[in-house]
Amino acid sequence: MKKLLYFSAVVTLAALPLITQAAPAEELPHGTSLKQEIGSISAKGSTLDELNAKLSAEASQEGASAYTVTSAIGNNEGVYGTATLYK
Repeated sequence: MKKLLYFSAVVTLAALPLITQAAPAEELPHGTSLKQEIGSISAKGSTLDELNAKLSAEASQEGASAYTVTSAIGNNEGVYGTATLYK
């Protein structure tokens, strides 16, 4: 059951549009490797939308032009996720 929840969270995050100001980092589809990997980030939010917005903002702040969500885990306290950054 937990694996289904985690899988659903990752799929949902991958499908969410990016909502930030300025020039946000672009979310890459999984399996895309045309860009150079420059690191990883993590964030916590109360909802999947908030988590995705925080990951996008942090990716842009770190100078990334794109990112891929690598994990998302939710519980009663919120949603935690990680992303790989690309230049």
